[in-house]
Amino acid sequence: MMHAHSPRPSAISLPRLFAKFLRFGMLAFGGPVAQIAMIRQALVEEEGWIPGSRFNRLLAVMQVLPGPEAHELCVHMGMVARGRIGGVLAGLGFMLPGFLLMLLCAWAYAAFIAGDAQLAGVLLGVQAAVLAIILRAVHRIGSHILVDRTLVGLAILGLLGTLAGVPFWVLLAATGAAHALLRRPVAILGSVLLVAVAAWIVIQSRGAPDAAVLTHVAAPAGVLALFVAGLKGGLLTFGGAYTAIPYVREDTVGRGWLADGAFLDGVALAGLLPAPLVIFATFAGYLAGGLAGALAITAGMFLPAFAFSLLFFERLEALVDNPTLHRVLDGVAAMVVGIIAATFLELGASTLERAPRLLPVVAIFVVAALVSWRLKGRWLPLALVGFGGAAGWLALS
Repeated sequence: MMHAHSPRPSAISLPRLFAKFLRFGMLAFGGPVAQIAMIRQALVEEEGWIPGSRFNRLLAVMQVLPGPEAHELCVHMGMVARGRIGGVLAGLGFMLPGFLLMLLCAWAYAAFIAGDAQLAGVLLGVQAAVLAIILRAVHRIGSHILVDRTLVGLAILGLLGTLAGVPFWVLLAATGAAHALLRRPVAILGSVLLVAVAAWIVIQSRGAPDAAVLTHVAAPAGVLALFVAGLKGGLLTFGGAYTAIPYVREDTVGRGWLADGAFLDGVALAGLLPAPLVIFATFAGYLAGGLAGALAITAGMFLPAFAFSLLFFERLEALVDNPTLHRVLDGVAAMVVGIIAATFLELGASTLERAPRLLPVVAIFVVAALVSWRLKGRWLPLALVGFGGAAGWLALS
């Protein structure tokens, strides 16, 4: 049920509602900031669906929760117009263009690009540029989340724990609990460190699988497993879509369903399409399990974004004001920064292993990183990917 004081838009039919958000989806270039600005301009400033103050509060709630904020906003605005069925149609309309385009890209990649020796240099250059974009994202997310020494320490523990092979869910659970229940920085960091060390000892005593084997030995990709991989990413996407990368990579590359290079190519394509960046999961699902795999992992990834607004929004709005919940989420978000940083290092090592010559790959990465630090703009990812591909073609092909 909506708040009684919230105005409702003029009556709009379900087909028109779907078409409106489908148009938003077709124009959703430039990442979440541009997408949210577009929704605000159209539905708040021009059509007055809700007051600006209400939109700001709604956005604050969505930024605390996992999942792509722009998509969650669309679901909620659809509910404002036509209830839960309106929310479903609005969410589907917003994600459909990017989903279909990514499906097309994944099919073309599998059919014509993957394995083509003549394009190996181009793809390697693109992957080096994407690594620079991910590094910039780690810095940008960290600058907003790591606001004190305790949170910085948790991020470092997340980095080290991930590189040591501690399961991410152990790190996240220990961090959320310690940061919520304890107050002294030494106690928080010590508790998380003890849990991480204990988990690492248990894993080693049971015989941890060789990471190289996990990366290169193919395994059957089940539809249910891909759905769970997407659901994991959707539930744990704190601080931006880049935080979904470690979880989807673990359940796809880590199980031998696709290679790191192909995974990075999917991330690159996602940054160029009119869609939330988490649409890279569709690419990974298609390469791992065909059309059924793409549908399954995409459904898992976007299910939380639908569910939070459709089922729990009123309760979540009250929960977000709870200081204990804030401490849990702050701790988890800090740990996620460290996990992304560890994933960046692992992806970087994998890219260098595949490089026929190290110097050109490193040079592409350094130039792309410098440009991403100095410049901003909705088309910057496209420019960096284009630069990486051209430089890779010239230097590595």
